[in-house]
Amino acid sequence: MSARPISLSTPPDDAPGTASPVPPQAIPAAGFWSGWSTRARLIAVVLAIDVVAALVSCGVIVINARTAVKVETQASLSTVESLVADTIRLLDAAPSERLLQTLDLRFQILRHVRVTVRDAAGATVGAPIGQPRQEKTAPAWFADLIMPKIEQHELPIVTAGRTIGTARITTQPMDEIDEIWVYARALSLTTFCINAAMLAALYLALGRVLAPLGRLADGLTQLERHDYTARLENPATHEFAVIATRFNQVAEALSAVRAANGRLKRQLLTAQDDERRSTALELHDEFGPCLFALEANAASVKRLATGTAEPDRDKLLARASEIAAIVGQVQSRNRDLLNRLRPHALGQVPLADCLDLLLRDFARRHPETRFTGRFQGLARGYGDLADLTVFRCIQESMTNAVRHGHAATVTAEAREGSGSLVVSIADDGTGFAPDHGTGLGLSGMRERVEALDGTFVLDKHPPGAVVRIIIPVDAQRGDDADPVRSA
Repeated sequence: MSARPISLSTPPDDAPGTASPVPPQAIPAAGFWSGWSTRARLIAVVLAIDVVAALVSCGVIVINARTAVKVETQASLSTVESLVADTIRLLDAAPSERLLQTLDLRFQILRHVRVTVRDAAGATVGAPIGQPRQEKTAPAWFADLIMPKIEQHELPIVTAGRTIGTARITTQPMDEIDEIWVYARALSLTTFCINAAMLAALYLALGRVLAPLGRLADGLTQLERHDYTARLENPATHEFAVIATRFNQVAEALSAVRAANGRLKRQLLTAQDDERRSTALELHDEFGPCLFALEANAASVKRLATGTAEPDRDKLLARASEIAAIVGQVQSRNRDLLNRLRPHALGQVPLADCLDLLLRDFARRHPETRFTGRFQGLARGYGDLADLTVFRCIQESMTNAVRHGHAATVTAEAREGSGSLVVSIADDGTGFAPDHGTGLGLSGMRERVEALDGTFVLDKHPPGAVVRIIIPVDAQRGDDADPVRSA
């Protein structure tokens, strides 16, 4: 089945991916960010930064504007005071009507101040001198933020040595405030448009940048559905390319594991029938002739016993000896068969003794091969499952060394160290061919060891082969484990 690639480089128009919706129970319920997409969170962070920057900018504008308005009105006030004083001094001998007319003409256009002329009795003479106030454009809240204190100065109008009135000069900062408001409003509108355009561009850019995450989610969904043919195309972005590479490696590993499990399942389906067939053949080939011989000897003894003549004691003794020999052979075959199905000594005697018995049995059945074992320092047992795993792995490894490797020497070693049970089986045979597949025996050993959270390593390069097994024993040691070390 071919792998189907999933593109990580072709994003949708405005979305980061087309992943299947995540079920609500998979989303954390707590937290402000729960349920937010990565793109929404990044946009929110940028927007929050814009808001903070806008507040800081507004604060700076208000402080600078307040200072600028105060300086401008103070400068205008000083300038107008000097002009009014000079005008009064130059027209000292002129009639009062001419003086007022001159003041009106001279200070008709003024900024930031208003001049009011009053006579000696305090009555206003004419209208306030200065540029007429235009309608306010700045809102009241803005004016209140930067409005300086209104100041009033009064200058006496003296002509011909007598005071004919006063000139009241009042600051009018609203002119400057209106100008600052127009500038601030234009600047704010321009900044808002620029930020809106930037956020829109960022939204689209993040959609394209984060699109590979959606493709990755699609691939993970396929893996979740046990479809291990999913593959991701490498995008241009380095970080996403690394993620895509790791994803493809994981998918390949899962696909290989699935294929291996399939092969193992097919092998296990026939293992029980093969074992039954082997047991049936052994019963037929070994026990059948023995039972037939027992039957024949029993019939011979019966004939001798029921005959009219005196029974021949020598013949009876020979038949009894033959029956005893056949019974011994049956017992030996029965013991071998039981040990193959389940080692009866496990759990009854120390593990090291069971392994020694296993090596002696192999040496008896294969006299052309030298078997050596080193099992010192082992506990009495490490639990039924761990003991059986060690026994079966050593048994299977020695069987492979004799059957496939044609080894002359096989060395098995088991020791405990650093909280683990370390087992190694080495032989000097021909090893495994490079194209040799993983059979049921090796698969069974690996499955047994990994079921105990252990590690299984097979070095099958000639000369010989080495099987290394490490099994954690602290958590695996059963109730039958004895802290007393076997000799």
